[in-house]
Amino acid sequence: MTEIRPRPALSALMTDRLGRVAVRSAQIIVIGIAAIAVIYGLVQLRLVVIPLLLALVLGSAFAPLVGWARRRGVPALAAAWLVLLLALSLLAGVITLITFAVRRQWPELVESASQGFDELLELIRTGPLPIGDLIDDVDPDSIGEQVTDFVSSSQFGSGALAGVSFAGELLAGFALLLVILFFFLKDGDRMWEFLLKPVSPSSRTRGRRLGRMTVTTLGGYVRGTAIVALVDAVAIGAALALLGVPLALPLAAIVFLAAFIPIVGATAAGILAALVALVANGPIIALIVVIVVIAVNQLEGDFLQPIVLSQAVKLHPLVILLALAVGTILGGVIGAILAVPIAAVAWGVVRSWNEPDRVPDHAADPAAPPLTE
Repeated sequence: MTEIRPRPALSALMTDRLGRVAVRSAQIIVIGIAAIAVIYGLVQLRLVVIPLLLALVLGSAFAPLVGWARRRGVPALAAAWLVLLLALSLLAGVITLITFAVRRQWPELVESASQGFDELLELIRTGPLPIGDLIDDVDPDSIGEQVTDFVSSSQFGSGALAGVSFAGELLAGFALLLVILFFFLKDGDRMWEFLLKPVSPSSRTRGRRLGRMTVTTLGGYVRGTAIVALVDAVAIGAALALLGVPLALPLAAIVFLAAFIPIVGATAAGILAALVALVANGPIIALIVVIVVIAVNQLEGDFLQPIVLSQAVKLHPLVILLALAVGTILGGVIGAILAVPIAAVAWGVVRSWNEPDRVPDHAADPAAPPLTE
């Protein structure tokens, strides 16, 4: 007689080893789908999300200055205005210096570039490679006609309209950035306290600790990166000026801005400086510029970054590269700039989630300084 075995219950199937793996896999899939949906929504709202993130990063960098002013009796509104106007004044001063330098040296660079291009064509024509005949067959008049036809075509018109639309979005995003940054500087601590009101007291304590950690990490990253970028810009800019390379000041400014993109930013800016030197001053000066850029990058990687950024960013270089790739795909250049500090904050949240509180809880005080204190 065949023995009839009872059918296993659903609870038993879900609680054995395979069932637990299946449940965990389903949870991971659901979390992944939710994360993809959130990222997609953020990308669609990038005109708001990017100014918001930039304002958070800049507000964290300026928080100690605002806290210093408030501790000396300056009202929160006045302190926020003072810091914001100081930042805008510095930005306007740098843009003005760069503009005057470009206007003064641009004719020289154009003339040097024209001469360098003619020398390059002559070298190709007389060189051993069999491409000189191809250059001789190129008719400059036909190239001019093609350029004229393209400028007068509908494709160029649609591209110009797209450029105008992008400029409008850029101006709108910058205006939104200034507004958000002002309110973060003025009421950032109160905003965070308001968001923590619905949660339990224990979660509220953890939220305050994570808020302080976020502001400290972002502020330390921006200030440390600014120090490293300033050293790079001064060293490379001084070398360009001593070597007589045109546009030394604008190139130094590009080096400063590009240094906010880790690993690849300063190298790309150095390559641009070497190309300008190659066109304007010849291969010897360009080689010297390359040597200077390599030396500065070595100094930055081996000495400056471990000292200045060791407390703000504790990420493996592979994690930084992956964060840069993801940030560039999602947000372009701005995404590449924001990727590393966001990854550093995410890792800081994971590390300090269950960390005991060592900072006195004073965020409920309306006159309390920002969360960096």
